Amino acid sequence: MKFMGYRRSDGTVGIRNHVIIIPSVVCANRVARGISQLVTGATWVEHQHGCTQLGADAALTRRVLVAHGTHPNVYGVVVVGLGCETLRAQDMAAEMKETCPDKPVHLVIIQDEGGSLKAIAAGASAAREIVGGASSMERTPSDVAEIILGTECGGSDACSGISANPALGVACDLLIDAGGSVILAETTELIGAEHLIAARAVSEQVAARCYEVIRRCEDSAKAMGVDMRGGQPTPGNIEGGLSSIEEKSLGCIYKAGTKPLQDVIDYAMPVTKKGLIWMDTPGQDIEQLTGMVAGGCHIVVFTTGRGTCCGSPIAPAIKVATNTALFEKMKDNMDMNAGAIITGHESIREVGKRIFAEVLQVASGKLVKAESLGFNDFAIKRIGPSM
Repeated sequence: MKFMGYRRSDGTVGIRNHVIIIPSVVCANRVARGISQLVTGATWVEHQHGCTQLGADAALTRRVLVAHGTHPNVYGVVVVGLGCETLRAQDMAAEMKETCPDKPVHLVIIQDEGGSLKAIAAGASAAREIVGGASSMERTPSDVAEIILGTECGGSDACSGISANPALGVACDLLIDAGGSVILAETTELIGAEHLIAARAVSEQVAARCYEVIRRCEDSAKAMGVDMRGGQPTPGNIEGGLSSIEEKSLGCIYKAGTKPLQDVIDYAMPVTKKGLIWMDTPGQDIEQLTGMVAGGCHIVVFTTGRGTCCGSPIAPAIKVATNTALFEKMKDNMDMNAGAIITGHESIREVGKRIFAEVLQVASGKLVKAESLGFNDFAIKRIGPSM
C-alpha cells in the first residue's frame, strides 16, 4: 500500500515539505514570525522557553525544538537566536546539521545582525532561498508502513467513546496492519483504564511502564496538594455529558484500537518501533500535539465532541467531529463527521475505514482545515520552574 511522500536523504519520508523558522528563545519569537510572514511557503513556531531553564526542562526544550527542525516533514530550517540566551541557537543549528547533514539549516543571531529589523531581513533572505529548493522537490511513491500516526481527543463529549474514538481505533488497526506506527498519548486521560492497555502489552516490562507513568502522573498532582479531578474532566467535558475521569478514560482508550502495545516512551522521545506506542504526555491538547510531532509523528487524527481549532506548524491534524450537530456548526474547522454512527447511518468500521482513507489522502498532500486556516499551535510541557 502506497502514498505519495517526500523521500529524504537519510531514508526517512515526509508527508509535507515545510521550511520552518524556529526561535531558540522566547525573545526571538517576534523576529521568527516576521521572517515567516515575509516568505510565502515558510512557517514558524513560538514558545515561552529557551532561557533560565535548568536540567530536564532545558534538555526537553532543546530536544523538542531540534526534533521539529529535523522532522521528515521539514525540508529546511532557519534558527533564530537573540544571542545571550541559555539555549544557544548556534548549538541547536549545529545539532540539526549533525543529525541531518543534507538539510538546509541557516542561523540568524539578532544581536549579531544589529537588531530585529536586520535579523528579519537576513532570515527572510535565507528562507526564500530554502523555499526555492523545497519547491523543486517532487513526491514519490512511499510505503504506508513509513507513517507514524498521532491520535488525540480534545473537547470530548458523551459521543466520543461511542463514535469518533472507536472509529479512529479501526483506522489505527488498519495502519498497524499495513506496517505503520500509532501513538496513543494523553496519560491523564487514561487514568482508570490503564489496566486495559497494560493487558495488551507485549512484555511484562512494557506493562509495568503503563502503571509507572500513571503513578507518576498521580503523584505529581498529589505533590501539588490538588485533586486531579479539578482539571479532568474539564468543565466542557462535563457539559458534554462526561461524568468522571474514568468514563473519559474508557472513551479515550478506544482510539488505540485492538493491537498489542509495543512500547511506552517519555514525552517527545522518538518513536523507534512499529505498531502501537504509548507516549507519556499531558492531557493539554497543544502540549500533547507538540510532543507527538517531536517524537516523529507525521499526521494526527484529532477527535472532538465540543469542537477544537488547533493545528501543528508541520503536521496536518485531521479533525473528526463525534456528532453531526458539531460538524454542521463548525464546518470551518471539522474535516470529517463520525456522527453517522450515532444516528445509525454508518457503522464504526465504515467510519474507521473512511478515516484511514483520509489519512492516506492527507499524507499524499490533501490539506486539512487547520492547515488551510494557518493554525500553527505549539507548546512544550514544563517540568520545573524557571530560575
